Amino acid sequence: MKVLLLENIHPVAVEILQGHGFEVELRSSSMSEDELVASLADVQLLGIRSNTHITERVLDNAPNLLAVGCFCIGTNQVDLAAAADRGVAVFNAPYSNTRSVVELVIAEIIMLARRLAEKTQRMHDGVWDKSAKGSHEVRGRTLGIVGYGNIGTQLSNVAESLGLRVIFYDTADRLAHGNAHRVSTLDELLAEADVVSIHVDGRPGNAGLFGAEQFAKMKPRSLFINASRGMVVDDVALRDNILSGHIAGAALDVFPVEPKAQGEPFESVLRGLDNVILTPHVGGSTQEAQEEIGYFVAGKLAHFAKEGQTALSVNLPAVQSPDLEAGFRVGYLHVNVPGVLAAVNNALADQGDNVIGQYLSTRGQQGYVVTDVVDAVSDDALKKLIDNPHTIWLRTWQA
Repeated sequence: MKVLLLENIHPVAVEILQGHGFEVELRSSSMSEDELVASLADVQLLGIRSNTHITERVLDNAPNLLAVGCFCIGTNQVDLAAAADRGVAVFNAPYSNTRSVVELVIAEIIMLARRLAEKTQRMHDGVWDKSAKGSHEVRGRTLGIVGYGNIGTQLSNVAESLGLRVIFYDTADRLAHGNAHRVSTLDELLAEADVVSIHVDGRPGNAGLFGAEQFAKMKPRSLFINASRGMVVDDVALRDNILSGHIAGAALDVFPVEPKAQGEPFESVLRGLDNVILTPHVGGSTQEAQEEIGYFVAGKLAHFAKEGQTALSVNLPAVQSPDLEAGFRVGYLHVNVPGVLAAVNNALADQGDNVIGQYLSTRGQQGYVVTDVVDAVSDDALKKLIDNPHTIWLRTWQA
């Protein structure tokens, strides 16, 4: 089984996948759509980060692809619906780099409040600028978190320990942590927060979430941070508000257009502005986070390929089946219609095979059933299932 890993995925992923007997190729850069089309014909497992985009055309030219592992939090770089239609599982690492992103945001809040980026640059330029002008403590300030998921909630906890007051806004019903306070509208948060930090996901509805209208509603001389997705923020509108002095400083780790490979030129309208921190999408780029991500996602890919486990898949029905320690396993992805489970069990009963475990889940228009049996399933029984018009794929494994 061939595995292709792109974008400098941590070596622990290579070790894990090779340990499972897979042939692994590791590349340091991302691939364009044309490059992927030319490279994936014989690849079964693909590992990417945020700069490689898996389109419907790519999937159409990857006939042997079983799964895509996103070695990051986001999955918006993958056409999830198209992958699901073709039975290609997609996995990510929703929790592994949470702490790393939170620590970066906390550091940026303090750096912006103290204008440290300007101070250090002037020292490097040979200028001694010892002044308290525009420099503030963060204690007692109000942090407004937009998006209160895994990162937003942990940021809330750490920020409170520094003496920040936390408010948050989320379209989902989220439980407040600590002394954090939910606000009912984004406008309410913008009017109250001294620092606004964005932590939303990459769903299409979040594109352009933050533009000139939202910046105008922020408190004068407040701070702005985006460590979520580049397409969420209108960088031109942010530049205008920084130049006007309405926004006192900003930190961005993500951008609408990012270089594809290490060392490529970076262009942004925010370059060269005072008290603006620009980092190259490194929120989750700590050794600890990347190792944990490599371990987590590589494990998901291996267990799917070797045992049919789909727990935490973002696009296929999630089945938490146990490790296959004895007998045989049949994994059957099918259209979610009545009678399919009965067809599976009838095919096994007709050959007299004993079912020792069965696990089923549905997701949208698909169902997935994993069945563990004592004896190898006969070709006749497998053919009955494969010939079923509702079959997407059927795979077997032996302990």
